[in-house]
Amino acid sequence: MLSMGLPRREKATNGLTGLKCRAIQGEPSNDAYQATSPNPGIFCAQARSRPPHPMTQEPTSLLPVWARAPTRRAKTTRRQRHPLHLHAAAMAEEGASHRPPSSSAAAAAGGFLSGFCAAALRRKPISAHATHAASGEGLVRQLGVFELVLLGIGASIGAGIFVVTGTVARDAGPGVTISFVLAGAACVLNALCYAELASRFPAVVGGAYLYTYAAFNELTAFLVFTQLMLDYHIGAASIARSLASYFVQFLELIPLLKGHIPTWIGHGEEFFGGVVSVNILAPILLIILTAILCYGVKESSAVNTFMTTLKIVIVIVVVFAGVFEVDVSNWSPFMPNGFKAVVTGATVVFFAYVGFDAVANSAEEAKKPQRDLPIGILGSLLACVLLYVAVCLVITGMVPYTLLGEDAPLAEAFAAKGLKFVTVLISIGAVAGLTTTLLVGLYVQSRLYLGLGRDGLLPSVFAKVHPTRHTPLHSQIWVGCVAAVLAGLFNVHELSHILSVGTLTGYSVVSACVITLRWNDKTTSRHSLGSMSIWQEGVLCLVIIALSGFVAGLCYRFSYATAFIIIAFLIAVVAGFALQFRQVYVDPPGFSCPGVPIVPMVSVFFNMLLFAQLHEEAWYRFVILSLLAVGVYAGYGQYHAVPSCSDHPHPAVAYHGIPSEAP
Repeated sequence: MLSMGLPRREKATNGLTGLKCRAIQGEPSNDAYQATSPNPGIFCAQARSRPPHPMTQEPTSLLPVWARAPTRRAKTTRRQRHPLHLHAAAMAEEGASHRPPSSSAAAAAGGFLSGFCAAALRRKPISAHATHAASGEGLVRQLGVFELVLLGIGASIGAGIFVVTGTVARDAGPGVTISFVLAGAACVLNALCYAELASRFPAVVGGAYLYTYAAFNELTAFLVFTQLMLDYHIGAASIARSLASYFVQFLELIPLLKGHIPTWIGHGEEFFGGVVSVNILAPILLIILTAILCYGVKESSAVNTFMTTLKIVIVIVVVFAGVFEVDVSNWSPFMPNGFKAVVTGATVVFFAYVGFDAVANSAEEAKKPQRDLPIGILGSLLACVLLYVAVCLVITGMVPYTLLGEDAPLAEAFAAKGLKFVTVLISIGAVAGLTTTLLVGLYVQSRLYLGLGRDGLLPSVFAKVHPTRHTPLHSQIWVGCVAAVLAGLFNVHELSHILSVGTLTGYSVVSACVITLRWNDKTTSRHSLGSMSIWQEGVLCLVIIALSGFVAGLCYRFSYATAFIIIAFLIAVVAGFALQFRQVYVDPPGFSCPGVPIVPMVSVFFNMLLFAQLHEEAWYRFVILSLLAVGVYAGYGQYHAVPSCSDHPHPAVAYHGIPSEAP
């Protein structure tokens, strides 16, 4: 045996094939199905046959060094000679040997930092959660490709199609159509990246958080989750208040009720100088939708299918009714304020497409995930592009863009043409659109909480799935309660300028995940630059591309010299060349994003360019929330994270062995 020459302590540590844990040494492997890291750390995977070098051996306990007591190995009885006892004893001695000779306070601080770094750099083998569905602890596969497409459309198209189109058209003119095409093209890049990862990891929920955990590390995944979750919480509360307001307006179409509904019921009434804004109807609507989601995914999918189909039919009827009122002379000039206004409009309407990532979060409930998830993501996005472009052409052709209203431009355009019955349809479509957007938003949040509860980064109560309803009951109720409190007591519309940070962050990281998971360092003969590994070099190039996009966006936003934008672009191109020619890429199983690494690089660059267009308070929110997330992870997550071990000698096989069809 290879461990014959090792000290007794190392034999105990490295001979534990039953636990299948090891300390990673040397250059990491970037296989998507191994728990590796760019730096030495502690992860669970298959035990290597060769022992680690004694000078580089790291402790394999999940506890930081300072938390391990330097006790001597006690004499064990025959009953105690279990690998787990030997492992604990060996780790206790190694903890003592790794402790530096300094004061207790300094040792504790240094030990905490080393333990934090080791935990933060853990990566996730996806096969670890592949057994949830098979063991009955997971969700049930009940969503077909049709339901997934409607899920993506329901999450993307809300009342914005009746409002945003006309609002942007006031600045971009009829060229708002080009704005939606440009934003749609940028979203297609993100959707291609999501489609590949959804096909590659179809077995479990998690979305962007899961992909980041597999491609980068535990801390980055937790940061992505917190940024996304704040967007979802505030967005759900804001949509609920809008839905309540639209619902009241719809009720006021009845003459008996017009002017007799108190403002505190649906529109919101402010108290204490605007600090509190009471809205009774919004929490009630949230409770109803939460109850539907708790009842079962089949029932909630049926509600979403009905409402989304109704919404699509109404939009198509509105488009066909408006086609006969189009005057082509209103399309001239097509871009009255120049192409820059069209590009600025693209940065605004980009967020009208946000929602297709909801399909990726339904991975554990799709009947044929490897086939249906990419179709659901790309199909829903393309359907949204067609609907938005059609509405833009109709609304700018019916009336001159200068006469479009800001609150309800589409309804006002049809009212000006004497088609008042269409305005009623628009109100119904707006209510249906907001309902589906809110329903899918609550659905996605609960699945994200479910994923973190399973991984131990959040309390285990979030990981519980109802045995008969097969829904994450506790997570769903928690999400509904948070949204209900925010919507019932605060005017969250005022926080809209700090939203979209999490979305752009998630999209950027997902695009980077596609690149990193394609790397294959085992087959490359290229030498690293100095002390930097090939993997670290690639990550550095991705960071440079992201920063270059952000700088270019700042220069564009504040109208700096064009030369600065060109320089930032050239720096990104140089980093892109390094990614193209310094890394070796392998084709993934399932759907493959075309043009890797070019397509994901362009996606990262454009996402960060949009990030620079956000309100300054959104940047502050990003930094403050990230610091808070690091604190939560340091105090809770690093100690409670569940080590992911695979009982199969080939994690990829165990992962891909998940049935692609519902039982």
